[in-house]
Amino acid sequence: MTSGLRVERFKMSDPTFDTSSPATGDAGLPKVSIYMPTRNRLGSMQAAVRSVLGQTYREIELIVVDDGSTDGTPAWLAEQARLDPRLVVHRHEEGRGACAARNVGIRAATGFFLTGLDDDDEFKPHHLASLVSYWQLLTGAGDDPSALYVQDELRSGGPVAYTHKIGRATAEMMLNANQVGNQLFAPRDRFLSAGLFDEAMPAWQDLEFFYRFLKMHGPARLLDLPSYVFDVTPRPDRISSKSKRKVMQACELMYAKHGGDQRHTLQRLLLEQVFSDYYGFRPDLADLRRFIGLGWWPRGWWRMARRWRAGGA
Repeated sequence: MTSGLRVERFKMSDPTFDTSSPATGDAGLPKVSIYMPTRNRLGSMQAAVRSVLGQTYREIELIVVDDGSTDGTPAWLAEQARLDPRLVVHRHEEGRGACAARNVGIRAATGFFLTGLDDDDEFKPHHLASLVSYWQLLTGAGDDPSALYVQDELRSGGPVAYTHKIGRATAEMMLNANQVGNQLFAPRDRFLSAGLFDEAMPAWQDLEFFYRFLKMHGPARLLDLPSYVFDVTPRPDRISSKSKRKVMQACELMYAKHGGDQRHTLQRLLLEQVFSDYYGFRPDLADLRRFIGLGWWPRGWWRMARRWRAGGA
């Protein structure tokens, strides 16, 4: 295996792990459930499904939630589920949105561990085996991370690039940037206790959920391996939104839910997230005035003013 880690019969200090439970696979290893929402992306979805069913770690359950597809997705998924019982399909006759589909998949999962996959991304063959092995290594050494995350291989049709995520992610760090990416790997019960994805968020669904997750369960740890293939090709059908209106709405909701009494929280969200290089938005004069009016923060004012000037305002 590429990571150099070996999966043995699973051992955990957690007394709730029962090797005779449905969360355990036939080999006595913990079952990993993967949830994946999809809608009208037959080609990329097929590659995503195959990347999961082809994992070197075999004790898996892939839950695909078809959110009202009108292309060949339903027929193809039905045939694949007939061929491989590890694939479980749920279908919405009408689209309810990606977050609703994710939540259906999470609730339906029966594995001990849980993680997600977007329908235009892929797992490298060793992705799940490496995560289970690393979790086993950490817990065996007395460490108890809330979750794990990995580096991403970024594909856009040009040269392949890689992320450089930090080794430890906390809830506080998520206010400056999404340090995790778009997937966590953790025991399923932690996803449930964190409250699932907020279906009312117009954007930042991952960011908001991961913030709640890390706030409740503590820091997550990085497995420094680029085993998740993240498609960043610009396309109009992306789930992630780069509409300034939606991102600003998400920022306001994030602050309303989690701002509390933390100083400069809304200013940090605006400066580090909304007007970051990721979105490419530049503040206009109204944005700058509002930012200054939110509170005394000379350093933040100066940085926001620089971004305003860079936009040619």
